[in-house]
Amino acid sequence: MNSGDIERLQSRVTASLREHWILFLLEGIVLLLLGLAAIIVPPLATLAVAIFVGWLLLISGIAGLVTTFWARRAPGFGWSLFSAIIGIVAGAVLIGWPVGGALSLTVVLVVFFAMEGVASIMFALDHRRELSGRWGWMLLSGIVDLVLAAIIFVGLPGTAAWAIGLMVGINLIFGGSALIGMALHARA
Repeated sequence: MNSGDIERLQSRVTASLREHWILFLLEGIVLLLLGLAAIIVPPLATLAVAIFVGWLLLISGIAGLVTTFWARRAPGFGWSLFSAIIGIVAGAVLIGWPVGGALSLTVVLVVFFAMEGVASIMFALDHRRELSGRWGWMLLSGIVDLVLAAIIFVGLPGTAAWAIGLMVGINLIFGGSALIGMALHARA
């Protein structure tokens, strides 16, 4: 793409935002309200996420099973079949026993926060060596990730009831706020 194409694309996006700002505002409000609900009742949001992930795995496993048998002469049939069955079983378990699934998903969340924290800290330290500014914010972000991982891990299994719902709620609030801000700016 040349600079003219990029400018035309940017002007189209801006025009679309201005034309449909009310839709972005409504979506932002809905996300904000859902985020508040998830924070007020995090166990319900946690179960909803576990069930949703269960349906995703179940549907992807069924789709994998269909395509595996459709292409049964292709190399790797056994592994593809195994993968599809794992998806179906994992999905069924999450749908059938979402509380146990929430515990498993919370452990994954702990591992994610711990790994993300270490990566963020190392990234910050690399930037400090290169003398780039604001590396302290990235360092702080990594430390917060490690603290969150520790809080959730130490509280297991009890934290499984609220951790995922709270994180999803926070994410929805920030996403909704961002959309509201964009919509109000596009309106002007």
